[in-house]
Amino acid sequence: MDAAGPSGPPRPAGPAGEPARPEVEGVVAVVNAGAGSAQPRTVAAVLDELRRAGGGTPVELRRTATLDDLRRALLEHDGRRVVLMGGDGSLHAALQVLHSAGAARDVGPLGIVPLGTGNDLARSLRLPLDPVRAARTALGGCVRDLELLVDSRDRITVNTVHAGIGAAATARAERLKRLLGPAAYPVGALWAGVGIGRGYRLRVQVDGREVADPSDPVLLVGIGIGGTIGGGAPLVPGADPHDGVADVVVSTSTGPLARVGFAAGLRQGVHVERQDVRTARGTVVEITSAGGPFRLNADGEVSGEQVRERFEMRADAWRAVCPG
Repeated sequence: MDAAGPSGPPRPAGPAGEPARPEVEGVVAVVNAGAGSAQPRTVAAVLDELRRAGGGTPVELRRTATLDDLRRALLEHDGRRVVLMGGDGSLHAALQVLHSAGAARDVGPLGIVPLGTGNDLARSLRLPLDPVRAARTALGGCVRDLELLVDSRDRITVNTVHAGIGAAATARAERLKRLLGPAAYPVGALWAGVGIGRGYRLRVQVDGREVADPSDPVLLVGIGIGGTIGGGAPLVPGADPHDGVADVVVSTSTGPLARVGFAAGLRQGVHVERQDVRTARGTVVEITSAGGPFRLNADGEVSGEQVRERFEMRADAWRAVCPG
């Protein structure tokens, strides 16, 4: 961490949230038909709880197989509460559709039932990870405003986006998955670690202030709305998805031993205390390469190679029902 500590605007406390409507006039439950975690028994239990918690309110299940299916399910809600069933990838896809349609707030407060393996946004929102309990919260919790991070290509991030070794490892693991199965990610991580050599030569600016320059190569740049990745690893400790400010972590832990130390610290969230880790806070983050291209991992979705990107924080961009 910088000697001066995290920089940027002070973190506001954030609103306590307004109570969700006690009476919901119907529910549209949206689930990705192809998601392995959306087991029929779990989905049925969630639907039963939505009916019970809604006092017998009608519940329509929309199984989506394509982005067109998802778009119709989200935009044809007719004033009913939309409940998204899925993990971070499903939430990312739904918010991208809504943002692109200019309807991220118009859709009303979204209920979230985590069904993924990581569920990192759900963790940041302190949602129950048990699907039945989360269904209860989706109808009876408090409505909170949430932020979105939007890049220069109008791609959104709902939880975290990072550049560097993590994104490279994920991209390479995808190429190996068919051959190696579950071993693909560790092999991809090793391949990425070898491939980056002395790190990425990146310039990172937060609200115009330089946080990293190409003379000091970086291992990873993380930008957080929520704080965790990979099912709870606190990449950006203390990130608040309600405060309208992006929290940034830059690691220059590029040496072999430094990488091991960074990884060990990441598990406990103490990596930000290292001398080779810098933090900042702001509403505009710019990453520019002075060397080769880099990839981005936004909510688990890996981009193609690029040499620059600009992110803007959009406060109060959408609403979700959270625990009271």
